[in-house]
Amino acid sequence: MSVLTEAPVDLTPSQSDDRTDSQLLEVSMGPQHPSTHGVFRMDVALDGERVVKLKPVFGYLHRNHEKIAETESYLGCMPYTDRLDYICSITNNWAYALAVEKLAGIQVPERAEYLRVITGELTRLQNHAGLVGFLMQDMGASGTPLMYAFREREKILDLFEALTGARMMCNYMRFGGCRVDAPAGWLQQAQKVIDAFPRFLDEFERLLVSNEILMARTQGVGVVSREQAVNAGISGPMARASGVNYDLRKVDKYGIYDRFSFRVPLGENGDVYDRYMLRVLEMRESVEILKQAMRDVPSGPIMDPNTKTRGFRPKAGEAYGRIEGPKGELGFYLISDGSSNPYRFRVRPPSLINLTLLEDMCLGQNVADIVIILGSVDIVLGEVDR
Repeated sequence: MSVLTEAPVDLTPSQSDDRTDSQLLEVSMGPQHPSTHGVFRMDVALDGERVVKLKPVFGYLHRNHEKIAETESYLGCMPYTDRLDYICSITNNWAYALAVEKLAGIQVPERAEYLRVITGELTRLQNHAGLVGFLMQDMGASGTPLMYAFREREKILDLFEALTGARMMCNYMRFGGCRVDAPAGWLQQAQKVIDAFPRFLDEFERLLVSNEILMARTQGVGVVSREQAVNAGISGPMARASGVNYDLRKVDKYGIYDRFSFRVPLGENGDVYDRYMLRVLEMRESVEILKQAMRDVPSGPIMDPNTKTRGFRPKAGEAYGRIEGPKGELGFYLISDGSSNPYRFRVRPPSLINLTLLEDMCLGQNVADIVIILGSVDIVLGEVDR
């Protein structure tokens, strides 16, 4: 932390606060603070250690993603989606592929649909495992929980590398299917990782869920009410931790999610503890989905034979494709003018939307709690500063 030295930001408290400006300490947390999840800054006004105002400051990583995509072919845009949420490139691909498929009326073969579900849920597992590990580190825990989480994440990244040739920027989906089929033995190796994952969750829960320090630091901290979540457009685990029963895998049933049986866990209090537990419970449900998908995956083609990705020119029109990404609703809005590149390319990023309630979650909390509140939101700055 460092006292602000640049032009002052309007961090005065509300009129109901009886403190004057001279009695508040203005602190800048970031942009290189080790506990922020990317190049991100929080300008905070403190009354003692109590937060009375907080201003999120981002834009350090802006890469003009949406405007660049308007000069690229539809196929050429796919690798750019990897770089939005660089933890979850495969689900980014999926949301964009859905939007193009709606725009052009493209059908996806059965085997490709199953491979999409398998890789998408594996992505959810590795995202949530990383989140709960990092949250423990943000809280001041030793490296043990993080290393446990990253041990499991590495197994999934090894699977992605064997399938796509890359551990993170996978560039795997294509409109009309998937880029490559699973190589020989890949599904069997994936089955071993899936079968072993519940043991990790059992160990992690025994270690942490009822830990007195974790409960004291997280329960009642950073509360988001159900009404706040709905009014702010919050989605994903953050919304469900506040009791909002909304999961696009159930609502839209995109792909083949209507074929799988799984629960949608909900929280009651909307605090950091509920947001932590939601990720743990969702990992268990992802394992159940994966077991069903692995059992039923068919043979056959992985691409629609009628779809030509090169020289692709959809008819003029517009479409919005969205999925239940690991961080919430990820959507792509496309407008076609009949040319080979999108006339308009717009991203609905869950990280940015979920970040809008950060000040509401932090007001009245101690400064030490800001870091874990931010950690529980689960943001990636590549998606915020798209």
